[in-house]
Amino acid sequence: MAQFIRNAWYVAAWSKDVGRHLLSRRILDEPVLMYRKNDGTPVALLDRCAHKLVPLSMGRLIDDVVQCGYHGMEYDCSGQCVRVPGQAKIPKTAKVRSFPLVERYNAIWIWTGDPALADPDRIMVIEHYGAPGWKVLDGGYQYHETGYINIADNLMDPAHTTFVHGRTIGMAAAGEVPVEVEESDIHVCAHRWNNDIEPIPSDRKITQFSGRVDRRQSYNYFPPAISRVDAVTIPAGQPHTDEVIARGIRTAGYKFLTPESGNRTHFFWLQLRNFDVPDYKMDDYIRAQDSTFQEDNVVLSAIQREQDATGVVQQTWIAIDEAPTKMRRMMQRMLDAERAQAQP
Repeated sequence: MAQFIRNAWYVAAWSKDVGRHLLSRRILDEPVLMYRKNDGTPVALLDRCAHKLVPLSMGRLIDDVVQCGYHGMEYDCSGQCVRVPGQAKIPKTAKVRSFPLVERYNAIWIWTGDPALADPDRIMVIEHYGAPGWKVLDGGYQYHETGYINIADNLMDPAHTTFVHGRTIGMAAAGEVPVEVEESDIHVCAHRWNNDIEPIPSDRKITQFSGRVDRRQSYNYFPPAISRVDAVTIPAGQPHTDEVIARGIRTAGYKFLTPESGNRTHFFWLQLRNFDVPDYKMDDYIRAQDSTFQEDNVVLSAIQREQDATGVVQQTWIAIDEAPTKMRRMMQRMLDAERAQAQP
């Protein structure tokens, strides 16, 4: 069975997807049922009746109570059974787990670890969210047929973009540009400047510059499950100062990776940008770039199939693996610390 870092916040769903209906989603290899109370508060319960383990999502919502579709047992928002049809006494074991939730950044965040440690302040701050001059596009979702660590590897790897994403964000000129790697206590960053190049295909749609450009990509991973890819495009030959960068075309793409199981992942994404184009439907154009993530999905799903068939994760290591290797080591330290904390 796959092992996950549970004392962390994961995106369970976009806010718009949780309402007055029963939404079932497997998260960290556990069945989770989500819905909203009459007052709009989101609720998450283990999607498994305490009696015969029937998914509660096969039942129905009655006011703020979930009724099991098999024998009609009813559970309140805390997971406590409050009614057993045909008998007055409710068994002490008639309860299911409830999960802490926080609604923030238009998303529902879930905590599957120790409830006593579920501090909302541990949810990552999304920089520029709601700030003047920055636009947000959210609601992106894909189902990836690979484990989230494979996706994390990919999101720490600028080198693959030249070969996988030639139609969108790839740069042929970047193939030989080395990647610099930095590490802090909470994240790993792989970044590089590509100088004096033609704008990439997507930048050609939006660029306010004429001629050649300098472009920086910064791939940041915050274990266990958040990626932020920063990109900036400025006129070629300008100094790479904070002032010049602030005037450039800037995007920050966030990916929230929520494991369904050891080899399947819920892939949520949002993007912030500091530009718009008059008379151009930028949101539609950017959302169409969902195909970029699907290109990754095709490659990573193939990798997962071969890993499952061989039991081998990777046979050869090369220089571009430095950032993913640091990221994996950081995640292992987090997992080891959580295990040690859980021991009596």
